[in-house]
Amino acid sequence: MFDAVASGSCDAALAPIENSLAGSIHQNYDLLLRHNLHIVGEYFLRVQHCLISMPDAKMEDIKKAISHPQALGQCAGYLRARGIKPEQVYDTAGSVKMLKESGALDVAAIASRRAADIYGMKILQEGIEDNPENYTRFLAIQQEAKIPEVEAKTSLVFTLKNQPGALFKALSVFALRDLDLTKIESRPLQGKPWEYLFYIDFLGSIHDETAKRALDHLSEYALTLRVLGSYPKFKS
Repeated sequence: MFDAVASGSCDAALAPIENSLAGSIHQNYDLLLRHNLHIVGEYFLRVQHCLISMPDAKMEDIKKAISHPQALGQCAGYLRARGIKPEQVYDTAGSVKMLKESGALDVAAIASRRAADIYGMKILQEGIEDNPENYTRFLAIQQEAKIPEVEAKTSLVFTLKNQPGALFKALSVFALRDLDLTKIESRPLQGKPWEYLFYIDFLGSIHDETAKRALDHLSEYALTLRVLGSYPKFKS
């Protein structure tokens, strides 16, 4: 997906970045760093999972469920209560495709109602996520940055010296200016064991004077600093 946008074979993509139940999607944080792309928007999707089987399968026959790791994590309690073994595969809709090709009657897939419709499969049960407040946040990525015209959010990544108080000083540049941090995520710095990257989201645009001053201040502490994008804050 990231390669397709970077190469120009598609104009944009929606990349899942975190789920309200299963947490962050770390692979996509790493992909944001590896590609010279810009975040231009975000979207919060209410996720409903279905337990999907072959048309002739019965609920009592299901011994295993296949799906993407995030979907399995969001339905972990449901599967555990029924003694169904989870098995990770590459994708939610892809798990339905794999199941149809295998023809297994003791295996189910976890995916959307739409996936079941596309492949002509049976929905054994709908809404199997462990909590109804199940949302996935997606980031819209493009080659070119955009200037948000409405209330904005900014995402950035930086590294710090490994010394006492470094992270405290970095975060203080936002607190001193009453900039609201909505997300902080640390990821290992590849090739440098026990050193870390910090991803931050805050409310505001890099085109605002307050945010500009905060980033100038942060650059005094950061070894590296990259703004991933300023974009409209999602409103349902």
